[in-house]
Amino acid sequence: MIEQTHEQRLRELVLARYGRIDQAAFRHRWRFYLKRAGWVGVVQGAYLLKRVFDIVSAAILAVLLIPVFVGVALAIRLEDPGPILFRQTRVGRWGSLFTMWKFRSMYTDAEKRKKELMANNEMQGGVIFKMRNDPRVTKVGRIIRKTSIDELPQLWNVIKGDMSLVGPRPPVPQEVDQYSLSDRRRLEVIPGITCIWQISGRSEIPFDQQVELDAQYIQSQSFWNDIKILLKTVPALLFGTGAY
Repeated sequence: MIEQTHEQRLRELVLARYGRIDQAAFRHRWRFYLKRAGWVGVVQGAYLLKRVFDIVSAAILAVLLIPVFVGVALAIRLEDPGPILFRQTRVGRWGSLFTMWKFRSMYTDAEKRKKELMANNEMQGGVIFKMRNDPRVTKVGRIIRKTSIDELPQLWNVIKGDMSLVGPRPPVPQEVDQYSLSDRRRLEVIPGITCIWQISGRSEIPFDQQVELDAQYIQSQSFWNDIKILLKTVPALLFGTGAY
């Protein structure tokens, strides 16, 4: 009778102990699921807010800027007959390819002449090609590039979802081919029309610093941070700081 009582007590102790462990594991599991659901909700909510803001803002700007579009289109056509818009394949989030639109700021044979000018690249790092006095740029092109008016057709890319108003600038595939693993951090988010380095010096900032600034944006991105960058973009465009 004593042995039976001892076995019963031992069984009760074991059940009580492992029962508590199961309950604790159950509670931890549900806390994890709730936290994960909350995190996913925050991320998806932030993305939805950014997307709605992009669509509404881009659509309003596109309507308000119709007179500018018409004037720039006429100026481009009068100086150099050819396409008004320039389209180019760019690399988006996670390496996806899309067609990006710009007002044409160069002569129609610009791409053919680029190989002859590669030795004159003024951008440190060699990944991006930039020349302060690029002979391929038209007179109208110098004006619209200085003020970034040539980028306005990308509002259509924003509406489509290829781009955002704020985000790292989308590179061309040839540039991405030269990226290191660290450089590819820029491809973790949807590219944008404006970004941190565009309001901090633009073409005067070396490529490696551009990557670091884009990485900082990705790590600290928020809706209010995007608003701040957009507000700072206005004076940067008016004064044309670092643009060529």
